[in-house]
Formats: sequence, C-alpha cells, structure tokens
Amino acid sequence: MALIDDLRKRLVNSIDLTRNLSDQDVFEIITKMVIDEYRDKQISLKEKMRISRELFNSIRGLDILQEILEDPDVTEIMVNGYDRIFIEKQGNLFRYDGEFSSAERLQDIIQQIVAKANKRVNESSPIVDTRLPDGSRVNVVLSPIALQGPVLTIRKFPKNVMTMEELIARGTITEEAAEYLRKLVIAGYNIFISGGTGSGKTTFLNVLSNYIPKDERIITIEDSAELKISGIENLVSLECRQPNVEGDNEVTIRDLIRTSLRMRPNRIIVGEVRGPETLDMLQAMNTGHDGSLSTGHGNSPADMLTRLETMVLMGTDMPLNAIKSQIASALDLIIHLGRLKDGSRKVLEITEVLGYEEGSIRLSPLFHYQDYPQGTLKWTGNRLKNRGKGIYSGVFEEAF
Repeated sequence: MALIDDLRKRLVNSIDLTRNLSDQDVFEIITKMVIDEYRDKQISLKEKMRISRELFNSIRGLDILQEILEDPDVTEIMVNGYDRIFIEKQGNLFRYDGEFSSAERLQDIIQQIVAKANKRVNESSPIVDTRLPDGSRVNVVLSPIALQGPVLTIRKFPKNVMTMEELIARGTITEEAAEYLRKLVIAGYNIFISGGTGSGKTTFLNVLSNYIPKDERIITIEDSAELKISGIENLVSLECRQPNVEGDNEVTIRDLIRTSLRMRPNRIIVGEVRGPETLDMLQAMNTGHDGSLSTGHGNSPADMLTRLETMVLMGTDMPLNAIKSQIASALDLIIHLGRLKDGSRKVLEITEVLGYEEGSIRLSPLFHYQDYPQGTLKWTGNRLKNRGKGIYSGVFEEAF
C-alpha cells in the first residue's frame, strides 16, 4: 500500500493530469511506470496489471471503490470509515478485503463524488444525498455527526434498466399481477408503492412507469434523480437543490410539485415522499392528474396510510379526518413490496383504496403473497370496486 501511494504521488507530480489526456493515455503512462518500477523484482505480469489498474482508479476513478462498482454482483457499498468497507451481494453482507490508504483519501473521494453532482458536504453541512453519473444513489455523513470517520453508502444503479419481464423471471411478481397492473397504469389509476429500505420501490416505480402511454406529458420529481423512464418524448425531470452556504436558494420537493402543476402534466411521478410535500402530492392527484405515481417507506399498506397521515401533519394543521379523506380520494392503489430473509424482493400485496368511512380508510386486498416464505402472489378473489377509470379507458373487459 505504501509503495502504491508513493507511485501515485510521483505519477501526479510527473504528468499534468489537467491536460486533455484520454483514459487510455493515462493508463499507458501508469503501466510504463509500474513496469519500470518492478523491472528487477520478482512479480508477475498479472500483478503488475493489477497495480496499474489500482493506480489508474486512484487517479481517474474512485480509488478502491472503482473495482467494487464495476462488479455486477455488488448491489450496495457501505464505507464505515476509511478502513472498514462492507458490500452486499445477492442480499447478503460481506466485509470487503480492502481499504482506503487514509481517512484523508476517503475524504478526497467523497468530495470528488459530491462535486460532480454540483452538491457540497462539509462539517457545517455534514449530510448529503447525491448520485453517481450512472444514477447510483449516494449518501454521505461526515464528522462530527459520524463519530468514527466519514460514512459513505452507495446503492448501485443497474446498468440495464429493469423490465417487468425480468421481475417476473426473478419471482418478484407473477405474470397475472403484472398484466393487471399494466392495465391500471394505462387506465390512469393513482398508485402508491410502499415498502422498507432496500425493498425495490424505486426499481418497481421505474418499471411501472414504462406502462404509461407514450403520448402523455410526464413530470418526474426527485430528491436525487434516479428514475430512467424510456420511450416518452414529452418528459420533464426535476431535481431538488440544496441551500447554499448562506442557507439560501434551496428548492424542495414541495416547490417542484407546486411548479409542476403549471407545466401542464398528464401525470406527476414523485420519487419518494418523506414529509410535508405529501400533501402537495395528494392535492396534485386530486386535481385531475390521474395516473400519478409515488413511493414511501411503510411496513404494510395500512401502516403506509398512517405514515402518510403523519407526513401531511408535518406541514399543516388540517383536521385528521380531512387528511384521511384527502388520502382516500387521491390514492386508488397501494403496492407493497418486501425483502425476504433470503434477500429476494417480492410484491407482497396489491391493495385497492376504497374510500374513507366512519373515521378510517377502507382497503380491499386484490393480490396477496401466500404460503411464506416459498410462496407466490395470488389473487384474493376480490374484484376492483372503483372501475370507472378502467371502463372509461377500455382496459377492463374480463375478470377482477
């Protein structure tokens, strides 16, 4: 490690890395230096190439993270200080056999990641959510909040956009339920996706959005842009902005939802609601923007409704019965996702929101995951009660 650090310092001092050098040019310079350095040492060509790649990654890539990011089997990276790295593969956590050379080096990489997304993180503002150029989600927590050094968490974004066919093949959802959801999206039902952390909510939202008719105008609103919607020409993607050093010029999800209403959208897709912006999302759904989609953290459809009530209360003093009525009239369907003990992600329930009666929001489960843990998603036998949108759009002709 010390020798590689010395080589990296010498390399940076020997060439002007600000020049318009291609990655290939830089790699060739590094390889020549490594070969010269190890000419009289008993070391294999394979090992020399490994050292060359490590040096290249430390200069043009993200240091030790680069190799992990390029591993297609890794889905999440957790850096708990410069010398403790954990990775997730197929739903299981492992300690990674490698570390940054120092805490300062990890800080450099964090600043490099944050700067590329035009965001900032420092001791006065020690928490930031951002993304990598490929869309992978990044969370950073610095000291003094992180007591044992900088914490960096990366949820990798798949290189290829997931399709419903792939989710069916993985057992996430059945073909029958997927076809049912396709019709509901086309018909313009307002759908909310709930689930725990890492249950696949954003992925499923992205998959569902591909069922939206291609001639509609779509506005997506996210804290950090992750959605990859394809095939829709009339698409506007909006992203929040952090406040500047003086605490000014912040643009929140609430701001974006409100301005999106003036942009003549057919549908609004809010990546995730976490607070007072929930009310704005519900009001958008209640003002003619049928087919809107969003996600949130919840342990079940019923729990998600309670959390939505709480989030609305964060920004308004509306009576609780009025909030419940807003939720019940805005949402048509809740899709609940879960992560099983084996690491697999499943659609556990598809539930219709029937309405608000006698102080509570009534639900009717349409599909439910049965025979846990080796079960499947099955139709409950309940028919969709609110069939107006489906009939009007012509998608309902048979069962359910």
